Amino acid sequence: MLTRRHFLKRAGVLAGGLLTGRFARAGGEKWFMPHEGALHERSWMAFGASPGIWGRELVDEARRSLAAIARAVSRYEPVSMLVRPREIGLAREWVGDRVELIPCPLDDLWIRDSGPVFVVSQTGEKAAVDFNFNGWGNKQTHARDARVAKLVTARAGVKSLETPLVLEGGGVETDGQGTALIAESCVLNPNRNPGMSKTRFEELIKPLLGIEKIIWLPGVRGQDITDGHVDFYARFARPGVVLAGLDPDPASLDHEISRRHLEILASATDARNRRLHIIVIEGPRTGREWFDSPDFAAGYMGFYVCDGAVIMQEFGDSRADTAARAAIQRAFPGRIVEPVNADGLAAGGGSVHCATQQEPRV
Repeated sequence: MLTRRHFLKRAGVLAGGLLTGRFARAGGEKWFMPHEGALHERSWMAFGASPGIWGRELVDEARRSLAAIARAVSRYEPVSMLVRPREIGLAREWVGDRVELIPCPLDDLWIRDSGPVFVVSQTGEKAAVDFNFNGWGNKQTHARDARVAKLVTARAGVKSLETPLVLEGGGVETDGQGTALIAESCVLNPNRNPGMSKTRFEELIKPLLGIEKIIWLPGVRGQDITDGHVDFYARFARPGVVLAGLDPDPASLDHEISRRHLEILASATDARNRRLHIIVIEGPRTGREWFDSPDFAAGYMGFYVCDGAVIMQEFGDSRADTAARAAIQRAFPGRIVEPVNADGLAAGGGSVHCATQQEPRV
């Protein structure tokens, strides 16, 4: 059974067009984080794989995955990609002419975590929250990536919202109507928010993202570099509908925790007091031979919703890939489901979702 990556062994370690949601106040304004399926201004990515972190064996596989994702998303909406100045020409060769390249110092490629989280106001203003990226609890060098959120915010031409919270974008999933999924193992962790209670965390994050209710999942601490990002486990297809991963192998790391998450979600209600409809997707059991290892991040929750499409990963397990694609298509009936081979990113512990960040259109 393939499973998600343990600690990275690296050096340096159209479902609708209008934005609708519940708003909360922050700094005198009311803000909310739209669901990923709301219309986008663009998608942000980072051409940040380097031999120093990825190793020479994997760096080109990571670039190949990034290029496949960028080309797929750019068929549906604009893509802006951060690139080290010295690698502009290299990136252009990989991603083609439809992707905007923006010079930026980078440590790595995971812009879902290093980039800002965009929010909008009830009057149509847009802002971006800088969640103080610290390398997933100081597990990896991140001095350059810690500045990515501010650069993207400035490039987008929106105001920056500051917070004392340390959180990555992969650590929070919202339905756009006041409900969020968050894993305790990630955010209530001394390596990010030392000494912080669940109550205090909720007091700080709810006004920033327009959240009224958090459905807490336990996650797994200390088993992967993210300490159990929620976007590996469960995602909102739309308000009231959740896609949830199940690891079918009893011997694997995530078997019991994915079952526990399903139990919690099955008994939960959202901010509007609706019971959730849960669509369960089993992970793949096999994969392409070169990547068939216990360090591989295999799971179908790492899809990315862009305008008119869902970009999902396929792993070479025809049965599981076909079943996952069918389930995602049922969850997003108005969109084209595009499978991509992103094994290079999965080999580094991530997914399509981890390598993208949406900027909503207002």
